[in-house]
Order: sequence, then structure tokens, then C-alpha cells
Amino acid sequence: MKKLIYIIVPLLFICFIVITVSVSQTKNQKSVSEKIDTKVIYNKSLNNKSPHDVTGLTCKSCHVNEYPTKKDPGLMECPREKMVSDYRSPKEGPDVVVIKDMAENYSGVIFSHKLHSQMSEMSGGCTACHHYNTTGPVLNCRNCHDKNRSREDVTVPDLKAAYHRQCMMCHKQWTKENGCNTQCHLKKGTDIDQVVESYKGKDHPKVTEPEKMLWETSSDKGKMVTFFHEEHNKLFRINCNTCHYQENCIKCHEKKQREDYSKPVKIQKSFEEHHKQCSNCHKSNSCSKCHSEKELSPFNHAKSTGWALSSYHSKLECSKCHGNTVPIKKLDRNCTTCHKNFTKGKFDHKVTGIVLSEVHLELDCKDCHSNGDFSKAPLCKSCHDDKSYPAQLPGKKNR
Repeated sequence: MKKLIYIIVPLLFICFIVITVSVSQTKNQKSVSEKIDTKVIYNKSLNNKSPHDVTGLTCKSCHVNEYPTKKDPGLMECPREKMVSDYRSPKEGPDVVVIKDMAENYSGVIFSHKLHSQMSEMSGGCTACHHYNTTGPVLNCRNCHDKNRSREDVTVPDLKAAYHRQCMMCHKQWTKENGCNTQCHLKKGTDIDQVVESYKGKDHPKVTEPEKMLWETSSDKGKMVTFFHEEHNKLFRINCNTCHYQENCIKCHEKKQREDYSKPVKIQKSFEEHHKQCSNCHKSNSCSKCHSEKELSPFNHAKSTGWALSSYHSKLECSKCHGNTVPIKKLDRNCTTCHKNFTKGKFDHKVTGIVLSEVHLELDCKDCHSNGDFSKAPLCKSCHDDKSYPAQLPGKKNR
């Protein structure tokens, strides 16, 4: 009996160990199986790559810093503007937008949409915020940005990040603070309706544009640069955002007094920074186009081109003759380059400043304009021995 006990007890102990190990292995296999299944599903949706790898992203794809931090992430300029294909006017949008997408976590934000969209015309326009819009309706941020911070596609910022990235840069530069409770987020107990009403109908003040801007330089091509701002904007009809593209609010709203450009201003910048905006149009011009030892004179069509504008042409926009191409398209002096209808009975001669008499109305253009060259004064000698232009006119002046 004693011998039997010595045999049975070890056998029971061995059986217990075997059963315990078996159960443990089964659990481990199930756990591993679940992990494998999860991994397979995850990898299947991302083609065996992480969300960043799917788009070929590396740290340098978004960050210019060697070691990005939460305080200084070093996010590079977004290339989104190149993808926009439609422009919208601020008049199309609402005066005010109340942002309450995350009101359960943060107070609401009253966004003065009209004021911001009017300011944006100086730089990127509506597309600065609505950056992936095409020809369809203007999209709200929530159309593309998920409220959930934990999401599969981390290549698109969540809604909170999208809002803050749009707003914080300008506001922080302007006030030197984050301004969470003083600029955007409402304090608890604020009457939202009252704030909304205070913004309705408001327009952004007109931006004061300088007539000209003078810079001192150390260039051996000329110590002074003259830029006729009003001329480029009003005469040449160049849109503000052509030059002020991607500039933010601090350009005009910084607290320090702005420079008086009626007097020469000296600014320290690199060669590329000084010439970047101008070279887009003037890369074929010599340095003397801008550089001189003294202040330059405004654009004079007669002096610059040898063609003095008068009467009808002096009232035209430059683009009517030269188009909207950059650099400016040069024209010859033959009027038929633009006017294809210089034929008898089809051309309204009074636009030249002279209303033809009944006798002259019956003549062909070439009878007065030899060889069809309208750039030269008309000849009278083919019909008149005692008359010449402009001492005698073929009619009367159109006043």
C-alpha cells in the first residue's frame, strides 16, 4: 500500500503540471492568434505599411527642425495653395461664423469671417483657409478634418489641430501670446448672440497704399531703388496677392510704427529676398530699371516705348493692348496689330479724337494713311496741294 502511494502521488503531480502547461499554451496561442489577426487586418488596410509610410512621409516631409518639439514643431510651409483651382469673393461668405464643433471640451469661438476674408485678399485669398477647394461649394473644416484625435490616417490633422494651425500663427505674432481666452475662445457666461451681432455688417478698414517706396542699397548698380507701388497696382492692374502672397496679418498689424516709404528706408535682407518679388516680371531687365543714384521718375509711355499715348489710348488699361501676360507683351507701332477692322464703314473714327467730315467719310483709310501705316500722321497731298495735318483737320475734334 505504501508503495502504491509513492507511485500515485508523483503521477498526479505530473498530470497537474501537464494540464497547467497545456492550458497556458492554449491561452498564449489564442492571444498570439488575436494579435496576428489584428496585425493582418491593420497591414492589409495599409499594404503592410504604417500610415506615414503609405504616403512616403518622413520627418523631413513636414518638419524643418532637426528635432521637432511640441513647443517648436518647425512645420514647413504647406504646399496646399498649388492645388486650388477656384477663387471666391469675400462677399459670398457669411459675416460671422460660430464654431462649436468641440463645445463639449472648449468654449465656442466667434469667428469674424467677413473681416478675415477681406484681409485675406491682400495675400492668399479665401484659399488660405479653404485650401483644398476646387470648383464646388466652399467646404467647412469638418468636411476633411475628423474630431477624433485618435484616427487611422494621421496624415490629415484632426479638427482641433486644423483650427489652431490656421489661427495661432498670426495671432501669436501679433499679440505675442497664445490668446486662448482673450482672442478666440469665449469666457464662460459670454452672451454669444450679442457678440455675433457686434460683428455683423463690419468691414475691414481700407488699407493705406503708398504711392511710391524708396530703399537705400549698398549695390554698385545704384544706391537707391524706387518702386512705384500705386503705379503697379492701379496702372498696371497687378493684384495685391501677386506680390503679397502668403504674407500674414503682422505685415500691417504689428505694433511698431510702419516705415515712412516717402523717405529712403534701409532694410537688411539677402540678395534673393530683395529681388524675389520683382524678378518674376523684371528678370529680363537690366539693374538700372530699379537701381539708380537718385530717385527715378514714374513710368512714361512715350519715354519708355517711344509711343506717346493721347486721346483714346491714354484712357485704356494696359491690359487692353498688352494682355495680362508677364512679362508685358511688346507691340509694334502698326495699329492693325490690335485693330483688325480698320476698313471703310467699319471703324468709328471719332475714337481717335477727330470726327471726319462727310467728304472724308467716303474715302478709304489708305487714301490718307499711306501704306496702311496708322502710326504716322495722315498725308493730305494726295488730294490737297495747300493742306497738311495737323494745321488742317479732315473734320473736327471730338470733345
